[in-house]
Amino acid sequence: MELSAASQGTNPCPICLGPIVQESYLDTCFHKFCYNCIVQWTKVVASKQSLLPSSVKCPLCKRENYSLIRGFDGTSFERLYVNQNFGNGFFLTKAHKCRLQCYHTEPGIANAAFDVSRYWKSRKYLQSNQWLQSWLKREIQALAQDEDIEIIVHHILGVFDCFLRRNEQKHVKTPEIIREEFKALVSDAARPFIAARTNHFVDEMELFLASGLTIEAYDQVYAEYLGWNNSSASNIAAAVERSNENTPVAEGSNESTTIIPDLSIFYEYYIGSD
Repeated sequence: MELSAASQGTNPCPICLGPIVQESYLDTCFHKFCYNCIVQWTKVVASKQSLLPSSVKCPLCKRENYSLIRGFDGTSFERLYVNQNFGNGFFLTKAHKCRLQCYHTEPGIANAAFDVSRYWKSRKYLQSNQWLQSWLKREIQALAQDEDIEIIVHHILGVFDCFLRRNEQKHVKTPEIIREEFKALVSDAARPFIAARTNHFVDEMELFLASGLTIEAYDQVYAEYLGWNNSSASNIAAAVERSNENTPVAEGSNESTTIIPDLSIFYEYYIGSD
């Protein structure tokens, strides 16, 4: 009787045959399941193998899938890879999600909100910024969708400190040359970790430094300046397809793949959603 009732429902979960709870998709075939059902299925499959698998076959079509998509709300989603522990995923906060919006705007579109040129000409870059480390931590966490990014932040801060020491002497280089040096050094430091979004990240870091504001004030000015509004989203297949272009999964690898945030709560790509 319960089976019949579930079957009459709209697209019941193929595993439990009940209404889908916490709708989740496999990334290749896009078959839909309850989150807990497909996670348990994946764990059962993994328990029968000596090594942690990097993919799992769909219970329905048997196609190989490398990640699980959940929390798709029409504009964004969270992606969990098979070779990671689903129970220990990193969940993006509202602040992370809001920051990811900027990576779907035209780079430099908010420059007019702050005088970036003056920042370099007046040598304000030599002034200590007490909020930079916290800003970097939040930014890298959002871009990599990983909580443990301290070593990356430490690396970028070290490169920036080195840049400052090299440019303490006055009138040796023009502001334009110093600015390009900053961008080149930070780009080289960040690229191995955030890949396709590196140039935009460097622009955002420059903008935050030039603002001279606290993180909270900067976020408010940035959002108000751009006047963000909700926009219609692409369907989930299109969103994941775009993400796959920037985050290829190496077959057979047990290493977690860096997730490049072509994503935001306003635009298409993947982020966590509670």
